[in-house]
Amino acid sequence: MFEQTDEKLINKALKGNKGAWCKLIKRYEKQIYNYGLRMVGNSDDAMDLMQDIFISVFRSLQSFRGESSFKSWLFRIANYRTIEFYRRKKPMQSIDDELELETAHEQTTEDEHMASLQNKNLVQAMQVLPIAQKAVIELKFFGEFTFDEIADQLGISANTVKSRLYSGLDKLKQVVEMEYV
Repeated sequence: MFEQTDEKLINKALKGNKGAWCKLIKRYEKQIYNYGLRMVGNSDDAMDLMQDIFISVFRSLQSFRGESSFKSWLFRIANYRTIEFYRRKKPMQSIDDELELETAHEQTTEDEHMASLQNKNLVQAMQVLPIAQKAVIELKFFGEFTFDEIADQLGISANTVKSRLYSGLDKLKQVVEMEYV
């Protein structure tokens, strides 16, 4: 069938259509959950963060002006909620904490198992990065946003985005190299 645009779903949701709101959540819940998982490092916190993000989006939906895509606006809110999450968390969290990665399907092949291990290693490695660098890497590679879109979402210049990206990638490279020495 025909898929409705985000804008149509938003308009229906604003008029009280709960089905439209549910479709909008369903469309982005996996991306937001994975964003949260990579940003905070464990599934329970990622679920809590995802819930906070969608509650915030619901409360702010009427303020969406359509100047950027809904996805871009959603990830801007996700970034703010993630920063708030870190402010509420303990100042120092152990990198050795067990990371839980939930998968939607049971692992059946060796390739899927290897992909899961690589994802777990990446999530763990990203935990050493400062949140500013982690957010840029997340938005660039997993959100597939341009430098200008990321700059708009984070309220910084595109050059600052590039600087944070390359600094973060250098740190990730060092972490990965230390694991395999």
